[in-house]
Amino acid sequence: MNRSRATFWKKAFIVSFGLLSLVLMGLYFSANKIVGKLIVTSYSVSDPEFRYTINNLLGPALAEGNEVKALLNGDQIFPEMLKEIRKAQKSITFENYIWASGSVSDQFITALCERAGAGVKIHCIVDGIGSIHLKKGEMAKLKSSGVEFVTYARDRWYKFKPNLNHRTHRKLLVVDGKVGFTGGACLDDTWLGNGLEKDHWRESHFKLEGPVVSQIQSVFVDHWLVTTSEVLEGPDYFPEPEKKGDMLAQCFRSGPKDGQESARLLYLYSIAAARKSIKLSHAYFVPDDLAIKELLEARKRGVTVEVIVPDHNDSRIGRAASRSRWVELINAGVKFYAYTPAMFHCKEMIVDDIWVTAGSVNFDNRSFRINAEANFNVLDRQFGADQARVFDDDKNHSRVISKA
Repeated sequence: MNRSRATFWKKAFIVSFGLLSLVLMGLYFSANKIVGKLIVTSYSVSDPEFRYTINNLLGPALAEGNEVKALLNGDQIFPEMLKEIRKAQKSITFENYIWASGSVSDQFITALCERAGAGVKIHCIVDGIGSIHLKKGEMAKLKSSGVEFVTYARDRWYKFKPNLNHRTHRKLLVVDGKVGFTGGACLDDTWLGNGLEKDHWRESHFKLEGPVVSQIQSVFVDHWLVTTSEVLEGPDYFPEPEKKGDMLAQCFRSGPKDGQESARLLYLYSIAAARKSIKLSHAYFVPDDLAIKELLEARKRGVTVEVIVPDHNDSRIGRAASRSRWVELINAGVKFYAYTPAMFHCKEMIVDDIWVTAGSVNFDNRSFRINAEANFNVLDRQFGADQARVFDDDKNHSRVISKA
């Protein structure tokens, strides 16, 4: 009798898990999509036509005079962010998906509370689900020090957002309106280290200076307005832009209510304008039918397509959904690599070693259609070449995937 009952519950669990998997996989593919036709260009990402078009497709145009620095893994990311926070004089705006108690959190709380005590205006948005492992006492400490801290979509149980599936997945930090950070890093101890340790993340994050920082700030300010009804304005947040380098860069937002197809459009259009190579580093690579067609067309043009994905990560369902979409691509000559030393969380595409997009956007329907996201783009040959070298180094720490 006990064995029979155990068998029943085992079968019930398998059926329930299967149904849940189907529902969650449906999230990747079921949302209505605006872009439904193959994009075909007669020019490449290196041509003026691409720049003129991208300036008008995503909202903010590519701005001149920027410097973008790649930060690899927690060993580089957190010290650089904390250094800029400790230097803040006017304002700090911060938005992230995950903030969990631990060593990293302690350092950020100490730095933010100190700056708030010095009169710096500090505004934080953290996702309601992503902050469930941040202790209430630590939230209270931030608020009592003068930090304006809000949780997105889970402020109070009676305000719980009906659409639980919609999260803020953005990772943004702006200091004094002059220095910006974005990428994939969250405030959690699993992001510590050098990207070579099991159960930690291999991550890329970026420090940006120049006029593009105003675009990053505008993404945060818009979400702060939506979340709190408060307008953040004036030179403490938007100082006069200063030229810091020679890179062309832009930052754009996407989400179900703002820039609904911006992230997906960016990827499809960039792939269509590739002429030499496409390098994709993605924690969750789940291309839809149109994206697969665009990649197959790129292969027909002779474009080399390489994709680095995790050998293991925090989502078995996401991994299964990913691999189900790879067969046709592998058969067409797309090269897949699985990063083995650590969990892989990068979210980046490099086209023809000159056009780079990175930020919080995963290559899946959740990022393209459901979450609030933000990415930056850089059109610069030196930066593209530098990022291609990082890609190759990750390949050297990966195994070849010969079949899905």
